[in-house]
Amino acid sequence: MNVDDIVAAKVEAARARIEATKRRRAALAAARQRGLAHRHAAKLRNLHSRDGDADMGQPPTTVGLRPTVHPDRGDMPTVPSPEETR
Repeated sequence: MNVDDIVAAKVEAARARIEATKRRRAALAAARQRGLAHRHAAKLRNLHSRDGDADMGQPPTTVGLRPTVHPDRGDMPTVPSPEETR
């Protein structure tokens, strides 16, 4: 056995380790994607079944409200709070 044979054996062993690492990473990435998809689907099921189409604990939206000018804030337009719109 000469030096070239030893180097070739080490190179082959390194390639095998690299290939095994790539396969392991690919398997873990696939498992992670399946887990994330499962988790997301479960979250959507839970949100949908919990309150139906309720607001799900989110703060009330201000979309569609027109900005108003409050006297104590100068000319800065603001959106009224939900309490002010009732």
